[in-house]
Amino acid sequence: MVHMEKKIKSYKDLRIWVKGIEIVKNVYAITEKYPSKEIYGLVSQMRRAAVSIPSNIAEGFKRQHNKEYKQFLHASLGSAAEFETQIIISKDLGYVAEQDFKVIAEMLDHLSRMITVLTQRL
Repeated sequence: MVHMEKKIKSYKDLRIWVKGIEIVKNVYAITEKYPSKEIYGLVSQMRRAAVSIPSNIAEGFKRQHNKEYKQFLHASLGSAAEFETQIIISKDLGYVAEQDFKVIAEMLDHLSRMITVLTQRL
């Protein structure tokens, strides 16, 4: 039996985009538990940074040239680093449980490595 890879027709077919969406869903769930005083601070920043990761992947996919696509993937990595900083701050402030932090940090690390590999292959 020959295994054929699914043809990527849309950014929605990209594993990095799907993983990015998973991270966004986790961020929204985690930040629901933050103190209300953080809704316009850390919560808002974290959600924006997390949403920016798959959004840049999608936008870059629609670009005509690999150079442009790479720029959006780099922006996605930047948003991932921004979010990573914010989740570390959240853990240090006691807003996020250690187990939740470990899960999201591992997801983010895995996604960042995947984006880096794709960037190198373009």
